Amino acid sequence: MSFVGEQTEVRRHDHTSLRDAQRRALWVALALNAGFMFVELVGGVLFNSLALLADGAHMLSDVAGLAVALVAQHLTARPVSARKTYGLQRAEVLGAMANGLILLAVTVWIFFEAWGRLSNPEPVAGRGLLVVGLLGLAVNAGSAVVLVRSRGNSLNMHGAWLHMVSDAAGSVVVIVAALAVLSGGAQWVDPVASLIIGVLILASTWRLLTETVHVLMEGAPRGIDVQAVQGAMEAEAGVESVHHLHLWNLASDSAALSAHLVLERDTTLHDAQERGDRIKAMLAGDFGIEHTTLEFECHNCEPALTDGRH
Repeated sequence: MSFVGEQTEVRRHDHTSLRDAQRRALWVALALNAGFMFVELVGGVLFNSLALLADGAHMLSDVAGLAVALVAQHLTARPVSARKTYGLQRAEVLGAMANGLILLAVTVWIFFEAWGRLSNPEPVAGRGLLVVGLLGLAVNAGSAVVLVRSRGNSLNMHGAWLHMVSDAAGSVVVIVAALAVLSGGAQWVDPVASLIIGVLILASTWRLLTETVHVLMEGAPRGIDVQAVQGAMEAEAGVESVHHLHLWNLASDSAALSAHLVLERDTTLHDAQERGDRIKAMLAGDFGIEHTTLEFECHNCEPALTDGRH
């Protein structure tokens, strides 16, 4: 096996290991959140707390979101086929979008319920609210730590992690509301706390949805400078120019590239292939671009364009 082939095999092994770690982290987070979800929903009913019910509904969305993330992880591991030549890697991005839409739906429900309680506050059991809030903070923070360790650049994992972070912030709000009820009998703080949780959910969801839309619209991967990539390719020996350069994501953590390379005249097919292998290895090592398609030319395939379009 050539050096380039060995490097590619190592990167594939590392990527598979990361996906396995992500799957394990998702299962751990799912088990923790599914168990505590029932505690929080039952506590919300028993202690008459909209903040707990809102956080419980948010956690229900977490459980659904984590399940979606696990299904997406499974689909991305399926082999390619004649009809799906890249496999199902976009399932990971669709899973992240489903997570974001679930969160938006939960937020609408929270705002609707909170509006009613602000005009007609109801008594809340502060001690129970405080205990459940503290337990929720421990579960959410622990789940977030488990997920962040294996998140990598995956939008799917980022979406699941955002669920945990926003839930942890929600638990903090629940704790503050409980302390307000216990110290001053301020029942109105409970629906206000639920509104704050809703705002936290919206803030964490907006970026997730914009990122997934960017990937689905085949925008250039975040963190990769297209001009820097083109400059690095043109700096390779024997390359005169690069055009028709396109960069996109197959999945959120799997970048792809296609380009036309004008090589020096009188370059043999063997030399062109060797240069192509070197460029692919450079793109993978320096920019993390694993899927590269190159077309070699002895001259530019079309006249230069003046409006900046391909």
